[in-house]
Amino acid sequence: MQRETLFLKLMVILLGVPVLAICIFAMPEITHDLAVEFIGIKYLQWPMLLGVYVMAFTFFVALYQTFRLLHYIDKNKAFSNLSVKALKNIKTCAIIISLLYVLAMPLFYVVAEEEDAPGVILIGMCFILAS
Repeated sequence: MQRETLFLKLMVILLGVPVLAICIFAMPEITHDLAVEFIGIKYLQWPMLLGVYVMAFTFFVALYQTFRLLHYIDKNKAFSNLSVKALKNIKTCAIIISLLYVLAMPLFYVVAEEEDAPGVILIGMCFILAS
């Protein structure tokens, strides 16, 4: 069981590193372009960036809880109260991420109208349902 949980821990880390890199390097530029080009209101860049960072923080909390859950499995505490608490925290993070995407759906609508691509709204719905 140690080998499988080690593999899953590595996958959790490999999930977190690209998201962190995107948040640091790409998100300021993406939110600037979205606020200026699609919406036309420059001051919306910072609220959008804040929303993305809140989603990312929630994602990293869920990854940390997943890491803790895998640690509990390694210690043969898979069915303990600590594991249940970690699972509840992961569920709460997923609900928060879904709600934040629901709040961002008007932004998906604006992009879909500007680009004349109704599939963008379906992509936004996929993000909501994936969480």
